[in-house]
Amino acid sequence: MRVIRKYANRRLYDTEQSRYVTLEDLRGLILDEVPFRVEDAKSGEDLTRTILLTIIIEQEQAGGDAEVFSNDLLAQFIRVYDMAQPLPLARYLEQGTRLMLEQQKRMQDQWQQAMRHTPMEMMRELAEENMRFWQQNLGATGKKNDDSEDK
Repeated sequence: MRVIRKYANRRLYDTEQSRYVTLEDLRGLILDEVPFRVEDAKSGEDLTRTILLTIIIEQEQAGGDAEVFSNDLLAQFIRVYDMAQPLPLARYLEQGTRLMLEQQKRMQDQWQQAMRHTPMEMMRELAEENMRFWQQNLGATGKKNDDSEDK
């Protein structure tokens, strides 16, 4: 697991690559599914969760279509924290998000597979299949005729 150290001056240092990194660099690691841990350089305290939340906040503030959390949803999250018996929300959200991402990937794969078969590609594949069929069958017939002529 890659270790990122956070210094008092708020800089993040990637110990594996021996260089300072930004939150955007860490976002790239997340997208590439590279596991990492952010720790306080002085105390060794795990700050990963705080950094991940900061990355989410930056993405939410970027605006546009990137907003995931509406004001109403955020207010509901706050209410969950105040419940006497908080719901197992983290587990539910993790499983639901994992399922959604798997379905999204499956849909993308199916779409790419469908796009691979453009009408011209389908015609080419069909023509190649027909050519193989006739070559195999004509070749077999030609051999039979050659054999019968020898006799």
